Amino acid sequence: MDAFECIQKRRSVRRFLDVPVEMEKIGKILNAGRLAPSAGNLQNWGFIIVNDPGNKKAVAEACLRQMWMSAAPVLIVVCAQSEKSSKFYGLRGERLYNIQNCSAAAENMLLAATALDLGSCWVGAFEEDMLSTVCGIPAEARPQMVIAIGYAAEKPNMPTKHILEKMAFLEKYNNRIKDIDITLGYTSKSVRKAVDKTKEIIEKMHKKLKKE
Repeated sequence: MDAFECIQKRRSVRRFLDVPVEMEKIGKILNAGRLAPSAGNLQNWGFIIVNDPGNKKAVAEACLRQMWMSAAPVLIVVCAQSEKSSKFYGLRGERLYNIQNCSAAAENMLLAATALDLGSCWVGAFEEDMLSTVCGIPAEARPQMVIAIGYAAEKPNMPTKHILEKMAFLEKYNNRIKDIDITLGYTSKSVRKAVDKTKEIIEKMHKKLKKE
């Protein structure tokens, strides 16, 4: 699975099979988070693995009683080492870089989970003090998000996404691109569809040949 296919395939999964996730896969997911970019290469994050049933339930309670989370085989709580960022970047580091750094790590982990045929969901709604108490997070660190991971028991459709023309601008904000297909290297949408279809056929043939 290449990076673009992985991005297309990722979904927010909230129902999981009652099947344990191999720790080898969790290790690969954590390593993907470790390799994310960060401001000044501070790497000021921490990842807490939660797989004890009682602890998962407590985390779900702290996440505004989103009890579906307790059925996920593994929860990963992503924390920012706030003081480290503040030391180098002051208020901007505390208020912005902490969030940016951990978000980059979280997205890497979501994509790694998808590449490993696992379902995942980013949860950002929680009562911070309660979650910190449950996970023993010290005052110099702050939880940023919780990632639920497991083998998916559902296949959510891709939610509606805005078209690229509404969010891609040229040189200045709101300077819309007149013909985005030509600008981005496609002569028309039909050509793009044909290219994507050809790629899909080639990949299927390649997989078939590998099995044989």
